[in-house]
Amino acid sequence: MNIIFMGTPDFSVPILQALAAQHRVLAVYCQPPRPAGRGKADRPSPVHMAAQALGLPVRHPVSLKGAQEQAEFAALGADIAVVVAYGLILPQAVLDAPRLGCVNIHASLLPRWRGAAPIHRAIMAGDAETGICIMQMEAGLDTGPVLARAALPIGASETTAELHDRLSALGAQMIVQILPRLPLPAQAQPALGVSYAAKIDKAEARINWARPAAEIARQINGLSPFPGAWVDIGGERVKLLRAAVALGPSDLGQGEAGAHLGGFVIACATGAVRILEVQREGKRRASAEEFLRGASLPDILR
Repeated sequence: MNIIFMGTPDFSVPILQALAAQHRVLAVYCQPPRPAGRGKADRPSPVHMAAQALGLPVRHPVSLKGAQEQAEFAALGADIAVVVAYGLILPQAVLDAPRLGCVNIHASLLPRWRGAAPIHRAIMAGDAETGICIMQMEAGLDTGPVLARAALPIGASETTAELHDRLSALGAQMIVQILPRLPLPAQAQPALGVSYAAKIDKAEARINWARPAAEIARQINGLSPFPGAWVDIGGERVKLLRAAVALGPSDLGQGEAGAHLGGFVIACATGAVRILEVQREGKRRASAEEFLRGASLPDILR
């Protein structure tokens, strides 16, 4: 098929690669290069770099609202546009341009977790499973009818980074399977069970120990690796990157930390969390056991 691919972050790259291996990708649309790093030089997005490596033409308009951009999009004569975390709203003229319209690969079991951060929110909410939905796009935010869906269980201490990679691979597998079968009947999303995955705010990252252990463990795992849930340990901001609810009773008071086999535990409002991975400022991530070799653990984490 003749495909337009539209995506920007790492999540989209395996899907682009899978499509390019089996179909003709006419153009790749992604967000424009952004300032990054210490020098604040413009850095192409992961999709931009992957497309260049594949020898594919790249377009990165700031907007698709203009008549010229819409005309250039339509002139490609695509059979379909595949959209994966692109980051721009598609006007109706763009949605209607390909022969089979535009399909979106979304990392949730719609209508659960429409919006910007479905992987983070699924873990933070304690969902037992999530998955991939491929939907026919329409003007609303992730409201289109679903062409295909597949579920994945969420591991007890699985991080957003790990679930992100599993879902990306699943999306790549699904899209190459359904493209030859299009057009397919689509199932409208139910009106009940709609939730929105708001963009992650860095203010959510500081841990408040006056909460149940299960909530804090999900916060740590859901915000790993970015922005990283953090605590103040001896005046240093330390990110906690993996945790599990500690089993058994604890004699620690709220916010107190104690040694544990292979690391340490911290008491919460109810229960305690076992810290498995951490990252000190300016350092690489490390196991909790490695962390304790080079840092003293105060009695109270503020």
